Amino acid sequence: MKRITVFCGSSAGTNGKYREEAFLLGKILAQKNISVVYGGAKIGLMGAVADGALSEKGEVIGVIPDFLQTKEVAHTELSEMIVVESMHERKLKMHDLADGFIALPGGFGTMEELFEILTWGQLGLHKKPVGLLNMENFYQPLLDMLSQMTAQDFLKDINRKMLLSDKSIDNLLTKMEQYQAPETPKWLLESET
Repeated sequence: MKRITVFCGSSAGTNGKYREEAFLLGKILAQKNISVVYGGAKIGLMGAVADGALSEKGEVIGVIPDFLQTKEVAHTELSEMIVVESMHERKLKMHDLADGFIALPGGFGTMEELFEILTWGQLGLHKKPVGLLNMENFYQPLLDMLSQMTAQDFLKDINRKMLLSDKSIDNLLTKMEQYQAPETPKWLLESET
């Protein structure tokens, strides 16, 4: 993996460990010569990831819609800032630039980005690894919900396993490096079942 897109909050949350871990993720990615692609903001966990990578002279590429750049939230010290017109263009560009994806704590935007990229993978539109950095068990309720979806037959186990998860940055990166996308597409013809 040469580039990882990080989805995370523009807020830092109430737990200071989130910011520390986000900074550490950026730092570790830079140390491994993995470029960071993210939403381009200087605030919250987004800014912490960028600052962590920049502290190690890593490459950081921001992708920000014009309307957010004008609100003065754009990070001004990145390797590259790509300005797009819409949130949809932002997600597409972040996908195109990435070899993998990691989600940190966040809100609606983080969830929307995470689930869209998982859906694209489920439909066979990409074969890139998607990981949750489950710091402080932030994502445990979501992981429980995915188990419920699988148990109730709304989500196939093979697709559930597409979402990698770990509390350790190094362990998560190892899982992502070893990831093999499922070969079975989501939609099968009746004759193929």
